[in-house]
Amino acid sequence: MNHSLKTLTIAASLLLAVPLSAAQHKHKTATDHPASGCDNAQYKQQCAKTMTSTFDKTGRLWSAWTNGQYLFVNYSNDKSLSFSKPIRVNNTAEKISARNEHRPKIKISQSGNIYLSWTMKLDKRFTGHIRFSKSTDNGKTFSIPVTVNDNLETISHRFDSLGVNKKGDIFISWLDKRDKTQAAKDGKKYNGAAAYYALSTDQGNSFSKNKKIADNSCECCRMSMAFDRSQLPVIAWRHIYGDNIRDHSIVSFKDKSTPLQPIRLSHDNWKINGCPHHGPSIDIDSQNTYHTAWFNNAKIKHGIFYANSNNQGRTFSIPIQIGNYERKASHADVISSGRSVYIVWQEYLKPHHQLYVIKSDDKGSSWNTPELVSTSLNKTDYPFLVSNQNSIYASWHIPGKKYKLIPISK
Repeated sequence: MNHSLKTLTIAASLLLAVPLSAAQHKHKTATDHPASGCDNAQYKQQCAKTMTSTFDKTGRLWSAWTNGQYLFVNYSNDKSLSFSKPIRVNNTAEKISARNEHRPKIKISQSGNIYLSWTMKLDKRFTGHIRFSKSTDNGKTFSIPVTVNDNLETISHRFDSLGVNKKGDIFISWLDKRDKTQAAKDGKKYNGAAAYYALSTDQGNSFSKNKKIADNSCECCRMSMAFDRSQLPVIAWRHIYGDNIRDHSIVSFKDKSTPLQPIRLSHDNWKINGCPHHGPSIDIDSQNTYHTAWFNNAKIKHGIFYANSNNQGRTFSIPIQIGNYERKASHADVISSGRSVYIVWQEYLKPHHQLYVIKSDDKGSSWNTPELVSTSLNKTDYPFLVSNQNSIYASWHIPGKKYKLIPISK
């Protein structure tokens, strides 16, 4: 069953309650209690609260996760059926943000280098530094972590996003409160935080001076990064417009050192003086089409939305609503593969946490019926999509259980 873009826009409510097909009823429900020993677990992948994964060009799956005050990396040669022994990244303990939208990131370069970024918590609440480490020997050893933000005040430098293009350039963006801190010293008002980034062109041996992308970003939602056809980053985040309207922005780059003016992505007008904890997702296909997904909770427009752009973000298609808002549809992630586009998200139908996926076969112009792909009685990590050449998988970790990818593409 396909729906045209116009039909989905006019009748988005049709997607809000989709009955399960016979095939969907066959999916297993996770009913076991979390594995024992996770309360004080050390070095157990299954006990991590968050899992972040990516495939390298050989098809090996790499995962980053934390236990205690250490970051670990391990890999799987059989798409998560089994994993290698964990490799500890930081030899000196440090507090690491690893929960929900605030988690370590892992990317693999074309040459096989492994890059990691994360936020190290500082002593004061809601403060942190952006950290970076790398491996150039296929994960056998990792470099001593360095701090990427060049402002070292005990303030918020958090919610990092990591990207590596095909040329090997490393971009890290994050939310930063140095401008808010300075404004307070000057007796001025400053709403939210700011979006910053740093660039490395020498395989992470050094990073550029931090550059500001935009003032007045929302301070507590994940950022998302993708690369366009020129291998320049396109970054999406939740922004503050006017009097606490928490919509979304994107920024493209003129060259790798010059961000352009941000463009408003969503116009839902969610007014809230608080932290939504729902960041956007962006992916760019081989034809340079931007695919985006986000969540807003405005009075009129609320739920998960999708829109795309065929002109480098200057304009976007009419947003369509995805998922069942009444079942708390949230935390969507989008990925493209050829002409196909996939969106994954989670819902909650008491007592079940549910994982849904929807697919478009024509670059987001029309969409198939949503599919329920997995359920759990236990609290889950947020879902993400990862690709291995033309195969798409969902990463939906259930803390306390063995981590396994879920095949999505057919």
